[in-house]
Amino acid sequence: MDVSWPQTIAAMHASGRQAVLAITGGGSGAIAELLRVPGGSRLLLEAVVPYDPRALTTFLGFEPEQACSVETAWAMAQRSRERAAKLAPTGAQLVGLGATAGLVTDRPRQGEHRCHIAVATGAGTDVHSIVLAKGRRDRPAEEDLVARAIVLCLAKGCGVDAPSPRVLLDADERYTEAAAAANDPIDRLVAGSLDRVTAWPDGQLVQSAPPPRVVLPGSFNPLHAGHLLLARVAEEMRQLPIAFEISVINVDKPPLAADEVRSRLEQFAWRARVELTRAPTFLEKSRLFPGATFVVGADTAERLVATRYYSGDEERKAAALQEIADRAGCFLVAVRADSTGRVRSLADIAVPARFAHLFTPIPESRFRLDSSSSDVRARRRTAP
Repeated sequence: MDVSWPQTIAAMHASGRQAVLAITGGGSGAIAELLRVPGGSRLLLEAVVPYDPRALTTFLGFEPEQACSVETAWAMAQRSRERAAKLAPTGAQLVGLGATAGLVTDRPRQGEHRCHIAVATGAGTDVHSIVLAKGRRDRPAEEDLVARAIVLCLAKGCGVDAPSPRVLLDADERYTEAAAAANDPIDRLVAGSLDRVTAWPDGQLVQSAPPPRVVLPGSFNPLHAGHLLLARVAEEMRQLPIAFEISVINVDKPPLAADEVRSRLEQFAWRARVELTRAPTFLEKSRLFPGATFVVGADTAERLVATRYYSGDEERKAAALQEIADRAGCFLVAVRADSTGRVRSLADIAVPARFAHLFTPIPESRFRLDSSSSDVRARRRTAP
């Protein structure tokens, strides 16, 4: 394999793919391996090593439960591909790689010596996991092995014929690979090759349905009676059918895995249309659904007009609200009681005068939301 190693990397450079890599815990030598062969700029858009836990949290946008896990590698790959989409020209074949490892350290390691490598492409996300024999190699040897495994996994993501990372291991060491389905719209949405998928009540998934005119966004974890009543009231007020919306990308939470998306979607079977998107903010939602009325609680409306949610930038807030207005977007705002019992309505929110026309209250006599999905989950946990 050593003889063909530079040829494999050269083929990756010439594959037409453009990639962003994120590597933590070990294996960062893969970056040097890729750049040691001329032509690396054709493949590599960016490589980051968020090694400190704070750096990893900043990169992901949330604090992972465990740094070295399949879930963290998967989330790193999704973030990497999102970054590639921002850096590469439109239409580029994008690859996002996330790798996380737990290797030999200067302190006793309780768990296994392992690594997880996720590669996100337009066809889905593959996750490769390796468990090394503990104590067999020193740190440099483990680093070299993981770096080579990362390159081989990336080669597969680039469509290059290369050996499996299994060839790097001894017979008693473990290698597993889990591949996402290539053509499933939900997998493609999660991987980043689609921005929107419509799920009809009968379960049919389509990619180019006409945008809905009334949209009720949420996590729906779980869907409860309050959501359904709010949807019915909004339909009556607008005299238009409503669609629920779930974004697989969130501002301050981990991205949703495909299985979790499917689980939440099952709640709507034969009940309602659901839009699955990669639009965590209302500005991004308004781009997907121009002219839509978004149905929100007063707490969400308050965040929409609060400068602190735009990093303290008043101009940024005004620009976002103006773009929503330019796309004929608007909001129906429901009265909301928070966990302390405080009742909030649109009248309690300091909406800038120039954007007041974007917000319409739902009368409390018609709807008031006194429970949330988190309340429902808490009751379920404490139920006998």
